[in-house]
Amino acid sequence: MNSTREVLSDGAVLVDGDLIAAVGPYRDLRADHPDAQVIGTADSVVTPGYVNAHQHLTGDRLVHSCIPDAIDSHTAIFDWAVPIHAAHTADDDELSASLALVEAVGNGITCTVEPGTVAHPDRVMAALRTVGVRGTIGRWAWDVDDAPFAAPASVVVEQLEALIDAAEAEPLISPWVTLVGHDLMSDTLVEAAADLARRRKVRMTYHISPSPSDAVAYLERTGRRPLVHLDGLGALGPDVLLGHAVHLDDAELDLALERDAAIASCPWAYLRLAQGITAGGRHGEFVRRGGRLALGCDAENAGDAVDVLRAAALFVGLARDRALDPLSFTANDALELATIRGARAIGMDDRIGSIEVGKQADIVVHDTSGPQWQPRSTDPVRQLIWASDGRSVSDVVVAGRVVVRGGVCVTVDVRALYEAAAERSVSLLRQAGHG
Repeated sequence: MNSTREVLSDGAVLVDGDLIAAVGPYRDLRADHPDAQVIGTADSVVTPGYVNAHQHLTGDRLVHSCIPDAIDSHTAIFDWAVPIHAAHTADDDELSASLALVEAVGNGITCTVEPGTVAHPDRVMAALRTVGVRGTIGRWAWDVDDAPFAAPASVVVEQLEALIDAAEAEPLISPWVTLVGHDLMSDTLVEAAADLARRRKVRMTYHISPSPSDAVAYLERTGRRPLVHLDGLGALGPDVLLGHAVHLDDAELDLALERDAAIASCPWAYLRLAQGITAGGRHGEFVRRGGRLALGCDAENAGDAVDVLRAAALFVGLARDRALDPLSFTANDALELATIRGARAIGMDDRIGSIEVGKQADIVVHDTSGPQWQPRSTDPVRQLIWASDGRSVSDVVVAGRVVVRGGVCVTVDVRALYEAAAERSVSLLRQAGHG
């Protein structure tokens, strides 16, 4: 995964500090650096770290796969997820984020975009630092009535700016302006938040149109479809990542492309929540027309598994099927969306997403001894995408630091983390009225 998309056989990556210093034949690099620590074997498959462009790090994680799937998405969110978030303590936010990030990095995800449902961002930043991964951070930002963590627009913007101040010196953490989105934000908040993002030169993300309901709400309130209205408020542009944007009409799709706004697509969530990706989703068309798209896993009661490779295979399969064209997308496209194209969509392709000299050393090593790799294909990318997933990851390096070794995250006490999560899960469900 470099500028020419080469697959190197018997290759090696030399890491010096937090950067990639050389890429070439293993024998040559080993001869030049005989004392270097070696990670992986001659049979390993090595890729860049994966980008997860939409992952809720708090709330759902501590009630993993507990929300029933025989209810609609509105009920799942407002009768289950929101009360769970409301019951979260600061300790819960850090515990939840730590557990989600441990699963993520264990599946090769080295960069995570948190889309803004964090009540205690300082504790989520602590989790990012402790696990040792790259990510973005925001906080709850909505100004609706009677909702957890909601506040007047002016207060919300002050909170967002304070977070930017607190996070801007973090080497692996990028502060973003994160609106809850949907029709859960006033025009005043949208305009002020977009202005803040431009003024502080940070990116912005918000949820919009995962199902047809957002369009119905915007048409009733404004007479315009969501992206048309939000564009008029100055909230659509190259520094904006649209969470979902599944149900777009022609004008909205054209507008997203014209403004160079990126989209985070979470295909497993749309299937799990029956939101209509197969009936109305246009993400494949968006990519074919040059749109910037990244993949996300969403919450652990939507996408459930925090595994971008799994999402990549599904996305490409759905896009191929919808186009009725096997030439439209391939395994190579899936790997690009999980790495360099995902990094481009979130504005980080100058640092991550490919194995090239001078870039950050975010590296994933896959163990190919499992049955899904037997016999070995002549095309490792095809076998990685269609036959394997994140469970084949053996080692992960983030900014030059080994975070996963032998399939286990080595930066935290994983067993203690699991035990604490199991205990809090029971309590949170009870507090939210589902115990």
